[in-house]
Parts: sequence; C-alpha cells; structure tokens
Amino acid sequence: MGPGSPLFVLLLLSLWGPLRGQQHHLVEYMERRLVALEERLAQCQDQSSRHAAELRDFKNKMLPLLEVAEKEREALRTEADTIAGRVDRLEREVDYLEMQSPALPCEEVGEKVADGAGTKGKGRRNEKYDMVTDCGYTISQVRSMKILKRFGGPAGLWTKDPLGPAEKIYVLDGTQNDTAFVFPRLRDFTLAMAARKASRVRVPFPWIGTGQLVYGGFLYYARRPPGGPGGGGGLENTLQLIKFHLANRTVVDSSVFPAEGLVPPYGLTPHTYIDLAADEEGLWAVYATQEDDRHLCLAKLDPQTLDTEQQWDTPCPRENAEAAFVICGTLYVVYNTRPASRARVQCSFDASGTLTPERAALPYFPRRYGAHASLRYNPRERQLYAWDDGYQLVYKLEMRSKEEEV
Repeated sequence: MGPGSPLFVLLLLSLWGPLRGQQHHLVEYMERRLVALEERLAQCQDQSSRHAAELRDFKNKMLPLLEVAEKEREALRTEADTIAGRVDRLEREVDYLEMQSPALPCEEVGEKVADGAGTKGKGRRNEKYDMVTDCGYTISQVRSMKILKRFGGPAGLWTKDPLGPAEKIYVLDGTQNDTAFVFPRLRDFTLAMAARKASRVRVPFPWIGTGQLVYGGFLYYARRPPGGPGGGGGLENTLQLIKFHLANRTVVDSSVFPAEGLVPPYGLTPHTYIDLAADEEGLWAVYATQEDDRHLCLAKLDPQTLDTEQQWDTPCPRENAEAAFVICGTLYVVYNTRPASRARVQCSFDASGTLTPERAALPYFPRRYGAHASLRYNPRERQLYAWDDGYQLVYKLEMRSKEEEV
C-alpha cells in the first residue's frame, strides 16, 4: 500500500457511520409505506367483498321482479293483439256499413239545363265529350296509402309531371305564393333537410289556392288579377290562367278564365277558385259560379292555347266537397265533414256519358291526419298525390272497366 492508503481507510471509516444511519432511515420509511399499502389493499378487498354481496342481494331481489314484469309484458302483448284484432274487425264492419250508405243525391244535368243553369262562357256546353284516347277504365277502390313526410303548411300541392321526367317532384307550398320547389327525385324530397336539395323556381305572379298543375314542362296556375276574387274592381270574381315554362322560367301564355262570378268549387277548401287537373285525355278545370252556386262545373282546356273547348254543369254538389280529380274523362269529387273525418268519393260525372251512376264506385279513402287540400292524379302511375294538413301522401288506385258492373 502506498503512503496515502491509511488516510483513505480513515476517510472511509469516518463516512461509514452517517451512511449507515441514512440507510436505516430509508428502510424504516419503506417499511411504513408498505404497511400503509397493505392496509389500503385490505380496505379495498373488504369494500369489493361488500359490494359483491350487495350486488348478489340486489340480483336475488330483482330476478323475481323481472320474471313478473316479463309475464305482465306478455300478457299486455296478448291483450294488445286481441284489441288490434277487434279493431280490425270493427273497421271492416264500419267499412261495410259505410259502403252500404247511399251517396249524396245528385241532380240530373238535364234538369239543371232546363232550369236555366249558366250558358255563358267560351266553348260548347253540356255536350257529350268525344274521347281522343282509348282510355276506358274507372276507379274501383283506393288500394293503399303511403305517408311520405311532412313538408310546409296545412295547404299546398305536390305532384309529378305526367309527361315529363318520371322522378322529378314539384312542391308548391301555401295558397298564395310565388316560389315552387323542384326535387330531382323522390328520395331527395324524403330527406330530413329536403329544402336544401331542391331548386327554386319563382313565378312572376303569385298563385291563388291549391289548383296548380304541372303538365308537359309547364306550370299552369290561376292568379288573381287586380280586382279579382275578393279584391273589388271591374274584374270581381274573375281569374287569369297562367302558362309558365319551367325550364325557361317565362310566361308563354295567359288567358282570363271564361266564367263570370267565380266562387270556390269546394265547400271545405275555400282558398281554391279553379282546380286544374290532368288525365289521359289532357287538361281540365273544375270550378263553380254564382249562377249555380250549389254544383260544380267542369271544363276541358286546350293545353297549348288555354282555350276552353267544352264546359259541363255537373250534378256534384259543392257542399262538403274538399277536392276532386279526373280519370279518363270522368270527374270524381271527394267529400268530407267539418271537422275532418273519413273522405269518400261521393259523386262522379263522366263527360263522355260512358260511365253511368249505377256503375260508378264510390270508394272511401284510408284514415289520415285531416282534410285534403289538393289531389293530383298521375295517369302514368295511376296514383293520387295528396296534400293532407302538411303531410304528403300517395294513394295507389285500383281500376276496372267503365262498363263493368260494380
């Protein structure tokens, strides 16, 4: 060992005492921490055991209650099925009784003409209509109803163009508006935020009522000229028909409807003065005048010029009527009550004279939300597009031959 070795040993011996004391304190600290952790682990184990016991007790208490609830649920389901069956039987019985009830009495057209019903207006009046197609069927029953969605206010119109793209949907909300919504397909219309998918077409003059029609790429509608119905002036109770090109967004033709003293044709739909309709034969108009304010009138229009080709005084009453549509030259008028109940086709008028009242079916519509604000027949699909208190509905129709007995 060198001369510095004793000094190094003395240095180590002098430091050994303090280091040994620090090690002792460190060991004691670690022992205390371990004891605390063991105590906490024991507490956690006790709490877990207690919670597990409580859960077992809760489970034992709940199992009988769940069995009782399941039995009660099955009993309620069985009772609900029984009630549903009874309701179905009751509805079938009510339908049978309703079908046996007679329709509203209709006055013969010949009697109305003899009594001096209105003979004014352009076009032939009360002459039999010569069919331009071989369409010879009539409505047999309303086969089904489908509720699409709720869009807009309580009154409006939604439809397709029977001569245009098969998927495009047109929506005209409100009874006095100037903006129509156009949806590229039905799926876009049924979306939650449907308005974002639609293009908007603004017409130069606001329409009145819900009697608009989309036909051959044009929007046909009635507008109120200055002094029109309710406005006073020289054109009191007259309306102007507008033919609006939807693609070019221009008015291509207009004509004052050749009937004086117009009144709402439907007693339950007072906002509509002229209801335009399309079928296999072309363009029609349903209206009423003060000259005979108890019954509806029907007119055949030229879709190119808006001229009135023929007019008829029908036996269908205005009272309690809510809407109408035309199929194969036959006018079908839908009636209801106030407050709204179950609607029914209660009067029909065949302009060609082929369908007699004895062979005309008078079907009921399925129950729904309220009253029809508009009905539009699509001859390509043989469906009705209905606006019912803000809900958009589709009715599938079942047809039969006009000459077939009911």
